[in-house]
This record gives sequence, C-alpha cells and structure tokens, in this order.
Amino acid sequence: MGVDWESRVDFERLRSYRMARAMEQLERSELGALLLFDMNNVRYTTATHIGNWARDKLFRPVLITRGEEPILWDIGSSAKNHQMFNPWISPENWRAGVSTWRGSIPEEVGVERGNARRIADILRERGLAGEPIGIDVVEIPVLKALEAEGLEVRNGQELMQQARRIKSVDEIALLEHAAAMVDAAYDELYRSMHVGVKESEMVAVINSVLYNLGSEEVEAVNAISGERCSPHPHVFSDRVIRPGDMAYYDIIHSFMGYRTCYYRCLNVGGATAVQRDAYKRARYHMDAALAEVRPGASSADIVRHFPAAQEFGFANEEEAFGLQYCHGIGLSVWEQPLMSRYHSFEHPIELEENMVFALETYWPGTDGLSAARIEEEVLVTADGCRLLTRFPAQELLITGTKYFNGTSFAEGANVLQPPNEAHADIGALT
Repeated sequence: MGVDWESRVDFERLRSYRMARAMEQLERSELGALLLFDMNNVRYTTATHIGNWARDKLFRPVLITRGEEPILWDIGSSAKNHQMFNPWISPENWRAGVSTWRGSIPEEVGVERGNARRIADILRERGLAGEPIGIDVVEIPVLKALEAEGLEVRNGQELMQQARRIKSVDEIALLEHAAAMVDAAYDELYRSMHVGVKESEMVAVINSVLYNLGSEEVEAVNAISGERCSPHPHVFSDRVIRPGDMAYYDIIHSFMGYRTCYYRCLNVGGATAVQRDAYKRARYHMDAALAEVRPGASSADIVRHFPAAQEFGFANEEEAFGLQYCHGIGLSVWEQPLMSRYHSFEHPIELEENMVFALETYWPGTDGLSAARIEEEVLVTADGCRLLTRFPAQELLITGTKYFNGTSFAEGANVLQPPNEAHADIGALT
C-alpha cells in the first residue's frame, strides 16, 4: 500500500520505465510500429487492466510508434473509464473498439477489415505504411486483413520480451510482495494439510489466503499428491490425501500484474527413505544451479547442473521439458530468460543484473509413485542472487499428525536428516 511517510512503489516511475523500455527496443529495431494484442504487453505499455476475463479474447490492441503516445482500442465502457481515470495518456488515445470476440462475429461482417484499415490509415498518416509492423500474437483473419492493407507483419513478441527482461526497482518490489503473499499461503497450507483432505480443498485454502491478502488473480494452483506425483500431471484433482503421501504445489498468482511461480513439497504424517532421498536429489540440483547465478554467467552454466532426461526416466529433453529448467517471471510466468538442457547448451544467453526468474527441479522416487518438486524465484544481483521465495525448503517438511510407535517415530514418520556435506555421495541417492 502507498503511504506518505515511506518511499515504496512509485507507479508513475513504473509506468515511465516500462514505456521507455518498449520505445528503446522499437528504436533499435527495423520495425516502424508495434501492434500488441497480448494482454501482458498491453499492460506493460499502457498500464491498463480490465481483469483476467479479457486474457484470451485478443480484442484490446495497442498501437505504438516512435515519438508518439500509444493508442489503445478497448471495449467501449473501458475506453471511457480510461479517459476519466488514466491521465498518463491523452484522453483521445483511449478509444473504443470492437473485435470479433474470437470469431463469434463471422468474418463476413468485416470487423477485421475495418480495424486493419483504421490501423493502416494511422500508419500512412505517420509515414510508416512502408515499414514493417511487429505483432506479438494475432488471429488469422486479423493477420490476413492487415496484409491485405499492404502491411508487412513481423514478429513483435521477441522485441517485447527483450524490453521486459530487465526489471526496475518497482517491478522487483511488486514481484517480492507477490512472493510474500505465497509465503503466507504455504504457511496456512502447512497448518491445513492432513490426512483426509482433498487436493481441491487445499487449492481452495490457497485461493482464500491470496485473495484476502489482495491478489488480483490466482491464475493457477497445482496440487499433486501420492501416486499422482510421478509423472507430474500439472493439474490438481479431488484425490484424498493419505498417510505418508508426498505432495507438491505450484502457486501462480498476480499482485498488481506481477506473477509468482512457486513450488513447495511437503509430506503428510511422515516420510520414507525413498521420499527423503528424492527430496535431497531435487534440492541438490537446485542448490548447485543457484550457486552459478550471477551477472555474466551463461545459461549453459546453470543447466549443466540439471540431470539429463534419461537420468530420471524420460527418453529425451523434449519429453522431460518443464521439470528441470528456469523461466523469467514478471507480468507473466513466460518471460526471458528461459533456460533448459533442451536448448541452452547450443543457444546460451548471458545473465544480467535485475533479471528475475524461477528455477525448478524435480526428482522421482524409486518407489514409482513419489516425487519431489521444488521451485525458487531469484533476482540476479551484482553479487550473485537473492531468493524472493522464503517458505522453508532446505529440508522436506512434515505436516499433519506425526505418527509414533511408543518411543520413536513410526517407519513412515522419519523426518528428513540434513544432506551429507556438499552432497558428496549424491550417486547413492539413486
């Protein structure tokens, strides 16, 4: 929250920084203009937001040209609201517009043709009709209509990815606050998860915590337990949690547009040796990769610490993609840098200060059922990296009732012992 007695997030500075980054990339490019439909790019450049319901409709294009304010066409009432309450762009540049709403209005009506003509006319007025226009995502009828106006369409998503990859002090503050909200969700989850609850109930608990803390949108919560852990299904179910289950969660939500992608792994009642070893292995790869994070490091330096796909039961890196990798986070959870064994050895990139990304590891248990999943969000600093995610994850935590057999823990209830020094005998874990 903003106050008068401390300097916190400066939203005017945030808006200016983001627009300047986009303009800087446009100036460096061969493009004459950008036409953006991706809602995250629209928010980055215009600081407008009308809710997640608009995310998949591709009906809010913003046109950006050098030296001019953006022009945003929005659903009519939103455009009027922007004119009243968004003074950072001139009122005449907040304009009402209509799309086909993902083809709900038939192409024969001519909505796409009319919109393409309107955009092309602006470019002609500004002397840009002969220069290529960059687009991030587009529907096929819209693309055809723009090309029919004589416009050369090129990839604008890469330009926007380049703009968004380095975070400002305000973006970092918002990302850290979003992560802090997930810290709280995991704290509540730790108290709530016990034998007999369903995965879907835990998803509801997480949603309640986040929305009560001011989340703008809970984009997704993965809740995976028991035999569902291996292989990773990437979706929660109504499965009832049982004694000794391993369970991992991924929480993706938005605070002021800025996302989290934040896994934690917990056991219920106790943990077997197989489960503890799986967790040690996932943590080992995490810590080894984190030790490489610093400005000037290569993405290849990071991913060499991840296991090859064949080491944990997959035929190739494409099949294992998404289990041992890194991805940028900001206004979405798909930003640069993205690092994996699939592509980063052949196409390495250099890490830069103020990049923010999530680093994910996974290791299946030898019982064929369990698996450990951990994720940390990191900020690249001048000295290395700083974790934005703070809920404890160095050891496998146990929730629910702790089962005893009189004088000692029951077989399934042994808590994780600290990893051996520097994981010297990591081969024994498999």
